[in-house]
Amino acid sequence: MIYRETGRESRQRDLEEVHSVDAKQQAAQHQGETDRALIRAADQARRFAYVPYSGFRVGAALLDEKGCLFSGCNVENASYGATCCAERTAVFKAISEGAGKIRRMAVVCDQDKPCMPCGICRQVLAEFATEDFLLLAAAADGSYRAYTIEGLLPDAFSL
Repeated sequence: MIYRETGRESRQRDLEEVHSVDAKQQAAQHQGETDRALIRAADQARRFAYVPYSGFRVGAALLDEKGCLFSGCNVENASYGATCCAERTAVFKAISEGAGKIRRMAVVCDQDKPCMPCGICRQVLAEFATEDFLLLAAAADGSYRAYTIEGLLPDAFSL
C-alpha cells in the first residue's frame, strides 16, 4: 500500500516537528543558563575559602531536586584531617537545611584545568545524588566538563 499525506497533514506534522525542536532547544538553552548560574555561584563561594595553609581556593554550588541552590567553600584547619572540602561543605549545608537529593553541582578552583572532587567528596555525592546527577567541573577560565555520578565513582560503596 502507498500512503499519501494531504497538504494539511504534512503541514501539521511539520509544525509538530518544529515545536518539538523548539522545545528541545529551549530546554537545552535553559539548562545551559542553569549550569552557568551554578558555576557563577561556585565561583562566588570560592572567594570565601579559608585556606591559610595551601592557598588553594575551591567553591561549590549545588541544585537540589526542589530547585534550591546551596553553596560552600573549602575550610582548612591546622589539623589537616579537620579540613572540609567545598563539595562537602555545600552538601552538608544543603542537607542540614532540608534539601532534597542533589541534581547538579558545579565546582570551581583557580586551576587552568577542571577542578575535580576528592574521593571522600565523591562518596558523599554518591549518597545524595539523583539518578540523573551531573557534576560540572569548571576551570578558572569558565570552561567545564560534565560527569555523572557513575563516571565519578563507579561501583560506589553502599550498605
